[in-house]
Amino acid sequence: MAAVTETFEYGGGRQVTAYVPAEAPEAVVFAGDGQLISQWGEFLNAAADVPPTLLVAAHRLDDEMERIHEYSPGFEPERFAAHEEFFVEDVRSWVRERFDVALPLERTAVFGASASAELALAIGLRHPDVYGAIFCASPGGGYQPPGDMGSSLPRAYFVGGTEEEWFLANATRWADAFRDAGADVVLTERSGSHGDDFWRRELPLMAAWAFA
Repeated sequence: MAAVTETFEYGGGRQVTAYVPAEAPEAVVFAGDGQLISQWGEFLNAAADVPPTLLVAAHRLDDEMERIHEYSPGFEPERFAAHEEFFVEDVRSWVRERFDVALPLERTAVFGASASAELALAIGLRHPDVYGAIFCASPGGGYQPPGDMGSSLPRAYFVGGTEEEWFLANATRWADAFRDAGADVVLTERSGSHGDDFWRRELPLMAAWAFA
């Protein structure tokens, strides 16, 4: 297993880190917050009921407000659209060419936690022909369920912690919206607070649900 980092032209030089499993990938998860989430690849692939999974995570901006504006479409639509093109087109093209991986819809997911969960929701809803599942942990509130969820929706797995009531309520709001639109939905409430370890432990459960 190994981590591979590439620098793209987008944004004056944006890095993407891929965690490559020892065996040929049978699933791929795309994510934001790459400085953090890419490190979870070994933990993800150590789970007994998760197939070899390529975890590809685009790095985030250091400035929190600029990061949110890239991740959530409601603030600066043009900035979001530019990041969306980078995330959906450029990063996936790199994965196909660099790792010879182009997996079908049902083996492809998008993941995020907190602010990057908004990115996962927005990207998954806008590209249901690309991502077969959305993994959403403790979503932030900058992006709310649209009035029209669309007729084609990815499967969706939501998790929130008992010690982060606001985020749990937001995960529930989103899960209800997906369910009302006829999507396949899981909503899990865990004992935990808003933080990295809580999300890291949930990611293998999400992947097992989607890919096992």
